[in-house]
Amino acid sequence: MRVYVLIMVIAATVTFLLTPFARWVAIRTNAISAVRARDVHTVPTPRLGGIAITLGFAVAVAFGSRMPFLEGVFARDDQAWAVVGAAALVCLLGWADDVWDLDWMTKLAGQCLAAGFLAFAGVQLITLPIFGRTITSGPTSLFLTVFVVVLAMNAVNFVDGLDGLAAGVIAIGGSAFFLYTYLLTRFTSAADFSSLATLLMAALVGVCLGFLPHNFNPARIFMGDSGSMVLGLVIAAAGIIVTGRIDPDTINRTQSVPAFVPILLPLAVLMLPLLDFGLAVVRRLSQGKSPFHPDRMHLHHRMLQLGHSKRRAVVILYVWTAVFAYSTLALFFWPWRQVLAGTVIAAAVAILVTLGPLRTRGRFLDDEPATAAPALHDERP
Repeated sequence: MRVYVLIMVIAATVTFLLTPFARWVAIRTNAISAVRARDVHTVPTPRLGGIAITLGFAVAVAFGSRMPFLEGVFARDDQAWAVVGAAALVCLLGWADDVWDLDWMTKLAGQCLAAGFLAFAGVQLITLPIFGRTITSGPTSLFLTVFVVVLAMNAVNFVDGLDGLAAGVIAIGGSAFFLYTYLLTRFTSAADFSSLATLLMAALVGVCLGFLPHNFNPARIFMGDSGSMVLGLVIAAAGIIVTGRIDPDTINRTQSVPAFVPILLPLAVLMLPLLDFGLAVVRRLSQGKSPFHPDRMHLHHRMLQLGHSKRRAVVILYVWTAVFAYSTLALFFWPWRQVLAGTVIAAAVAILVTLGPLRTRGRFLDDEPATAAPALHDERP
């Protein structure tokens, strides 16, 4: 565990230190989020935080490759470097979109290319931990892998609409996934506790925590597509890698529930992004519009319409993420009936916080007064 915590700290530190550099690059390349009618922010803000996120992730993985504890992870195959390479491709794609505002078809093609690269490098859905089912068709496995990765990238991208929202949601949900992959390795392997999925999640949580101080309201920089798509790709890759690592023959009837968690937990971690994405697609298609047509009906917009401040809306969505992710993680420890009872209680508290008097009374987590933009032009030579 200490090695993974160290990797998390390295990822957080590198990302935190490189974020001002990413902001400088955004200003130099004019990657600035202007204030549009559908936007929540009120001042133009740089949006290339994905550069710092990707570099922090790459440095953390590179550091892990030099750790004797993780030697087996890198000796078995090159999947770790495949994830880093795919993340770099997605970051470049997001950079181009942040600077030139690519059309949705071009961006989707680039996402499929990065996901295909990941699949051809070996990070591919082959075995599902449900009755030991194996995907025997190569094209089917490739299609499902690309679909899952592209879906995760777009889901995280869709939820990235308030300061600190995407980074916090992935950090909280990712921490639950990190704990699960670590415990799963200890449960299924008596000799080697090293795990690529745990390494990826440690680095992912670290970069989110390192970026969050710069991104929480009032944000000095947005992660942009170059960051949100990287977060989605990495968490999808970790889910694909850990899926099928449980041998059904080693799990008795009283321990059968954890066999399903590799599928349930990534879905729980991405529950809010996937819900937001699904509702947006259905809403826009029903109106005869493109699924990528922008609007002001995302979950975070609805939170603001309920009367919550931006900060309070973000923290409440953090709470919902924790409810979904940690309730699923609890299946590893307790019977499902106890977990269900605890989840109902936690959800009731979350509903009270979401719909109760907090949204219209008091000043808890109110936004800071709007200030002028931090003189972006002054940072140019």
